[in-house]
Amino acid sequence: MVGIMLTYRSTRARFAVVGIAFLGLAAAGCSSSSSSSTSAASSAGASASASPAATGSGAVNVLYAGSLVNLITKQVGPAFQAASGYSVTGRGAGSTALATDIKGKVDKGDVFISASPTATKTLMGSANGDWVSWYVSYASSNVVLGYNPNSKFAADIKSKPWYEAITEPGLKLGFTDPATDPKGKLTAQALSDTAKSKNLPALTTIENDKGDVFPEETLVARLQSGQLDAGFFYTAEATPAKIPTVPLAGEDLKASYTISTLKGAPNEPGAEAFAAYLLGPSGQAFLKQDGFDLIIPPKVTGSGVPAAVESALS
Repeated sequence: MVGIMLTYRSTRARFAVVGIAFLGLAAAGCSSSSSSSTSAASSAGASASASPAATGSGAVNVLYAGSLVNLITKQVGPAFQAASGYSVTGRGAGSTALATDIKGKVDKGDVFISASPTATKTLMGSANGDWVSWYVSYASSNVVLGYNPNSKFAADIKSKPWYEAITEPGLKLGFTDPATDPKGKLTAQALSDTAKSKNLPALTTIENDKGDVFPEETLVARLQSGQLDAGFFYTAEATPAKIPTVPLAGEDLKASYTISTLKGAPNEPGAEAFAAYLLGPSGQAFLKQDGFDLIIPPKVTGSGVPAAVESALS
């Protein structure tokens, strides 16, 4: 199986991207977690009653890692709005791409949530515009191979080593862009390392196949809709979406999530309230349910942490 010639990739079925209308599936793809979100909201609401969110008005613009679409749009965002009176806007994308847009003043955000401290650090210091003066590392999540249980390759993915299963002719695989997303970079590392250790040049071919690259915020929906047989995800994405996964044997790669407020935040009180909410008991309830590995205690980097956030951390 592993000795497949490099030309096998030409036999893999190519599939059309459905177009702009498909992007609506990104939200629909999270619908399978709606019932669990409701139960988490109840739990978080109970916690919030003991530690109420700061109240206010106006929109809080949150720029967040694309792997957090479900968490922000279905869970924390609505619960924070109900508890505080603030509304939540913003968008999810690759953390590296978001940091670039912040520095380029493409996005004027209040809060930045990254899946990599490395991406966050590119916003720190005078040379980088001092967009971030502090950040809190609060959770991590392993990179895994998720698969569609209705795929004809599902049995092989469950029974074979992951690095063999993904080389099967015809298997439709998805991962994110290493240039714009930390998960894509970790995926490339897993493929590169395993190609060398297992002498599998087919994995290098996969790593370099741009036809397998998709936006992080749509990858879950593409898998659930059957457009992909398998994809690389974080456990915290797969758990709420009920995507079955297998570990990347031989690799131990994970996201490390950070949150910070941004310099010149249009809604600074709202930004601080949102960060405090995510780091407080209500946010922790959602994170636990979604399968995040909490960093206890959360790690603070930099200086100037707002009093509301300090209070949540304590």
